[in-house]
This record gives sequence, structure tokens and C-alpha cells, in this order.
Amino acid sequence: MKQVIVILLLLGQFAFGQNLNGNLSEEFTYNEFLGYVKKYHPLVKNANLEINKAQANLMMARGGFDPKIEVDFKEKQFKNTEYYSLLNSSFKIPTWYGVEIKASFDNNEGIYLNPENTVPNQGLTSLGITIPLGQGLFINQRMTDVRKAKVQIQLSEAERKLQAIAVLYDASIAYFNWKKNYSEVQLYETYNKNAQIRFDGIKSLIKAGDKRAIDSVEAGISLKSRLLSLEDSQLKLNKAKLELSNFLWLENSIPLEISDELIPELDLEETIQETLKTNDLLNKEFTLENHPKINALENKIEILNLEKKLKANMLLPKIDVGYTYLSEPSYIDNYQFEDYKIGLNFSFPLFLRKERGNLKLAKFKIQETEFILNLEKVQLSNKISAQKIEIQSLQKQNLIIKKLAQDYTLMLKSEERLFSFGESSMFLINSRENNLISSQLASIVLENRYFISNSELFKIMANPD
Repeated sequence: MKQVIVILLLLGQFAFGQNLNGNLSEEFTYNEFLGYVKKYHPLVKNANLEINKAQANLMMARGGFDPKIEVDFKEKQFKNTEYYSLLNSSFKIPTWYGVEIKASFDNNEGIYLNPENTVPNQGLTSLGITIPLGQGLFINQRMTDVRKAKVQIQLSEAERKLQAIAVLYDASIAYFNWKKNYSEVQLYETYNKNAQIRFDGIKSLIKAGDKRAIDSVEAGISLKSRLLSLEDSQLKLNKAKLELSNFLWLENSIPLEISDELIPELDLEETIQETLKTNDLLNKEFTLENHPKINALENKIEILNLEKKLKANMLLPKIDVGYTYLSEPSYIDNYQFEDYKIGLNFSFPLFLRKERGNLKLAKFKIQETEFILNLEKVQLSNKISAQKIEIQSLQKQNLIIKKLAQDYTLMLKSEERLFSFGESSMFLINSRENNLISSQLASIVLENRYFISNSELFKIMANPD
């Protein structure tokens, strides 16, 4: 009888590491989870909208070069007298280098018509051109807006990656937390089962007169401790599931809640680097040329340079020269070039303090962004190196802690064997088991740190695609 009970006590140790959910559980892999986040998470979709917004801004900037039709009609009638009737219609074509072409037709009549507005009976047609000889010839606001909008598309692509990678990193932390708490629940369920088997066995030995009654108290304390730890770990697991559900969505922004039948990927340690594509980075040097943060800062500098060129152009005098050929509609083919209208507009601030101040500010902004760019390159390079070192160190620590857990397992089995011969006590068995549990919990924590370290390297790489 005593030998049977001791065998039952020892059998409890073989339960650890087995899937308590049996065939009813299904693995929800980390790669599959990231696929849902990339495709359906609202914040990832919102990041994709940045490119659409940049393309809309480019369309809006190009609208500054759209041809324009204008019609201006005024008429005044008073006491059966037509004071005046003014019709002015025009068609304007703005060009890239600030030159504007304009065709117009005027037809004015009336008793009190301003002599300046007097035109032939059939109206007056005109075709003219306006050329800026100072400001606005080689660079102007419309030209700058289009160039900035084109660069903004590249900037938005870099910012999209940075926004998406932040969401994927937070989602990864939630997944790792779920896996960590799931492993702890599995651990405590196993040792709670062992403690229950041991407690029942001790009570049977006490009834048979082979053990002291105090041993049942020791076994009961161990059982209650395991139950308390199990309850706390289950609470953490439930909270981790809800946190993970924040990142699970379907089409049309339908939120999902993770099922109790789903379990985290059991062999995640073997697949995480392939999933996050950090295995290549660990084996070779990583170039910062295409890094989203670097690209974003370079695009910002390019935009600031465009603004600087526009500000520098403001130092030139404003000289607009215009020529307009005039003709009656019926004589438009006679080309009488003596009928024309010319104009000259000139303005130039004497001290240029506003313009010179704006140019200095533009240069300072470029220098500031260049300083940030240089700093970011150094920081990214150092972060990558530090993360590589951390991952390699955690791999070594994981091997050590697993060997340590194996040694504690061997010590526990040896203590149980001595107990079966009456040469040990429940106190020593519980002590050995507590050491084993502590080492296995430490292994779970180290494994979690290893996962997080890989995701941090993934975040530094900033390549969510």
C-alpha cells in the first residue's frame, strides 16, 4: 500500500509540460496574429491613409496650374436708361515658370460708360502674356507647392511605416504577455495537480500509520500556496487576453475577442526571428539608407530647401512685364500690331529686412533638421548594436536557466526517492519543488524578454511590410 501511494506521489512530476487542453485547443500563431493586425487594425489602416492624403495634396497643388475661365458682367438700368453694360470674359493659362497667357473678350456699352471701357461695337478681343522678370520666374509659390507635395508623398510613406511599426510593436508586446501568462498558468496547474496528488497520498499514509500528522499540514500548505498562485496567474491571463483582443479586428472595423480555445504558439522561440525578419539582421550589417526615420528626415530637409529657395527668390525685385495684342473680332486675322496694351509693375523693399529674416530662419531650420538627422543615424546604429548584444546574451541565459531547471528537477526526484525510503520530509520536498518552480518561472520571464528584445529590434528596423 505504501509503495502504491509513493508511486502516485512521483507520477505527478510527469504531468509538467503537457498540454492540459488536449485536442480541444488550437494554436494561434504569432505570424497569423501579426497578419490580422497588419490587415485590419484601424491604426494601421489610418497610417495607410497618410499616402492618400499626400496624393490629394499633390492634386491640390497641381490645381494652381489649371486653366481658368472668368466672366465678369455688370449692368445698370435706371428710368429706362441704360447707364452701362460691361462684359469681360477671359481664359487664363498659368505655366510652370510663372509666365501667364491670357485671352479675353470685352463688350461694353451704355450712355454713361467710362471712356476707358469704350470698345468697338462688335467688342474687343485680346491675347496677352505676362512675364515675371524678377520674383517668380524660376521659382514661385505654385512651383514650390507642387515640388513639396511630391516630396510629401515620400515623407508620408516613411511616416506610414513608422506609425504601422508602432502598432505592430504594441501588438507584439500584448501577444508575448499573453504567452507568458499562459505558460505560468500551465505551470501552476501542473504543480497544483502534483500538490493535490501528494496531499491525498500523505493523508493515506497517515491513516496507515506510516507518516506523522504534521506532514499533512505541510502538504496542505503547499497545496494552498499552489492554488493561490494558480488563481493569480489565471487572473493575469484573462486580463492579457482582453489586452490582446484590442488588436484583433476584421473587415469593416469589427472587433474580435480571443477565444478560450485558442492558445499561443508553443514553439515561438524557434520561429520569432523568421517572422520578424530579424535573423538576417543578426547575421549581417544593417544599412540605414532606406530606414524610414532617416528617409523622413531627409525628405523634411528637402522640403525645407525648397522653402529656402523660395525665400531667397523674395530678395529679388518684383518686375512683371505684360503685353496684350488687341483686335476687333472681325479683324482678328489682320494682325495690326500697333493695337496693343503693355504694362510694367515694379516693387522692391529698400531694406529687405522681412525677406532676409525669413531666409535666415529657413537656413536655421535646415541646420536644426540636419543636426537631428546626424544624431538619429548614430542613435539607430548604436541601438541596433545594443539590441544584437542583448538578444545573443538572452539566448545564452535561456540555455543556462533551462539546464538549471533540469538540475532542480533531478534534485526534486532524488528527494522524493529519499522520501519513499523514509529518509526525507515534506518540508524538503516542498523546498526542492519551490526551487524548481522558481527556475521555471525565471525561464518563462527570460523567454519573454527574448521575445520582447526581438520585437524591439524589429521596431528599430521599422520595416512592417
